[in-house]
Amino acid sequence: MVFPLDSLQDYQLIFKPEHEMLRKSIREFLEREVAPHALEFDERDEVPRDILRKLGEQGLFGIGIPEEYSGQGGDMVSAVILMEELSRVAPPLAVIRGTNDLFAIPLMLFGTEEQRRKYLPPLARGEAFGAHAMTEPCCGSDVAGIQTRAVKKGERWVINGRKIFISNADIADYIMVFARTAEPPANRRWYGITAFIVEKDTPGLKIGAKFEKRGLRGSHAVEVILDNVEVPDENRVGELNMGFIIAMETYDRTRIGVAAQALGMAQAALEKAFQYSLQRTAFGQYLASFEAIQFALVEMIAELMTARYLTYLAAYLADQGKEEFKYVASLAKFYATEVAERVVSRAIDIHGGVGVIHETGIERFLRDVKITEIYEGANNIQRIVAFRQLLRVLSRKGLVNPEVARAIT
Repeated sequence: MVFPLDSLQDYQLIFKPEHEMLRKSIREFLEREVAPHALEFDERDEVPRDILRKLGEQGLFGIGIPEEYSGQGGDMVSAVILMEELSRVAPPLAVIRGTNDLFAIPLMLFGTEEQRRKYLPPLARGEAFGAHAMTEPCCGSDVAGIQTRAVKKGERWVINGRKIFISNADIADYIMVFARTAEPPANRRWYGITAFIVEKDTPGLKIGAKFEKRGLRGSHAVEVILDNVEVPDENRVGELNMGFIIAMETYDRTRIGVAAQALGMAQAALEKAFQYSLQRTAFGQYLASFEAIQFALVEMIAELMTARYLTYLAAYLADQGKEEFKYVASLAKFYATEVAERVVSRAIDIHGGVGVIHETGIERFLRDVKITEIYEGANNIQRIVAFRQLLRVLSRKGLVNPEVARAIT
């Protein structure tokens, strides 16, 4: 009954009163300050700095960062609540906020105390932004295949390479750059990658072309060029040659936020479709009078509630320190994003022709949600990751032969 978890208790979700208070305060702020401008972000492909400043003043960039680094504290569940609410109103804000996590989480997990005290407080206060540069023209899902190089010269590292599709890099003050620092053994392709912090004014760092994407407009994906970029060894994050592990541990956590982004988009589309069905008439009846519409709406609700449970379960397991959260996070990422695409598509169908009119504010969610199925680990990759993580957990518990698990993973 409980496989692949251990007990019924592992399936529980416990929300604290402060979680609901957080959700309400975020929603009230976003409805008041952001919702009236959300379509403009898409039209102009720009989020005004004034909006980002207001998010910082509300402490929204500090959720998940400990108070000793000027953050608001809070657990993974709180971060998921934030990401869902941001995406319900303005998905590009969730991307900007989530990309900060891609910089902050490696520091919180693997950084030195000096690095945390230098870089986390400005991020938490919304005074600075971070980016995470991994993807290259050669390599997206194949993280171990990156070709950017870092060579040690005295106490400094010289980095050369090119990164693409890097979110936030055009507004980032700090970029977490992953580069190869050693040739890997044949049986350990992942070995030999190291993470470095590169500050925006570092000579040789160039922000290249902005890619014109059709979704999540307002958050930019750009090219990052590293031409003999020199950084001190103190900017190295974590152990030398172990950057792949740093990245994977980070993605295990941030992909929960991507699932939450999808939830927010689906929630917005469901709400719009439900209200429209109670207002629009056809053949002398409200749309909601037709069984086809009723069936569509309740199926949307069922799928969304299921995806929400899986996403919050991943967050809750992470907060409990359960290793199982890693495969549940991958399950949530591919399931929630695919559910969201179906929910948004059905919401457009319910609206008919109105659904593809930009001013209605629905069609943009379909463009936005498609990207969530691709970035931070394409969904078929997540299916592979989920299975392999499950095997590793079961192997450590003695429920699967370790040799079999190693042969498969």
